[in-house]
Amino acid sequence: MPAADEAWLGAFAQGLFALADRYGVDLVGGDTTRGALIVINMTALGEVPAGTALRRSGARPGDDIWVSGELGGAALALVHPEIGEAAKRLHEPEPRVALGERLRELAHAAIDVSDGLTGDLAHILERSRVGALVHYEQVPRAPAFRHVKDAALEKRCVLSGGDDYELLFTAPQACRAPLESVGKELRLPLSRIGSIRSGASPLEVLDADGRPMSYCGGFDHFAAP
Repeated sequence: MPAADEAWLGAFAQGLFALADRYGVDLVGGDTTRGALIVINMTALGEVPAGTALRRSGARPGDDIWVSGELGGAALALVHPEIGEAAKRLHEPEPRVALGERLRELAHAAIDVSDGLTGDLAHILERSRVGALVHYEQVPRAPAFRHVKDAALEKRCVLSGGDDYELLFTAPQACRAPLESVGKELRLPLSRIGSIRSGASPLEVLDADGRPMSYCGGFDHFAAP
């Protein structure tokens, strides 16, 4: 950080430790240095029972594709920071820890939506060596889009925007009822948005009329600036 700002640091620490205490996380170690920008890097370490880790490589043909919560709000805030509910999604993402724990017994594959729906789903498809069909109208989106009424911006944010940190996962059709029950129990909307197909065919997104849509991929960490 360029300089020590006691008020900012106090507020940041209060939010950080409130969330850490909520999930039983300990902060161990750390180093503070001076720089031109405020940059905070953290590494989270944890464990799961043996053999229960949800990976990107487990998707199977016939699986439903699900996503938690709503998408696009965080990306919308980058364009319209004045929209408070979108800004909250960007600056205060909600860790879906409880859902992740429940999915260990129901899902085949999972990933969080940090780089955009299409980009993160592509990671599952690549690792699982399968294809997918997504219905755009079934993708849940942030209510904040009612303030902008820009269809092109909405599509870009919902399909390609990142930083929502919702969980994107695949599960067998037989798990539809149990997943709906989990969503109700956690008071968290879970939406079926498509299906996994056999083969390494690319991801296809269909519009409301069942026609293929063009879309941008998610954030690419290795793309040239």
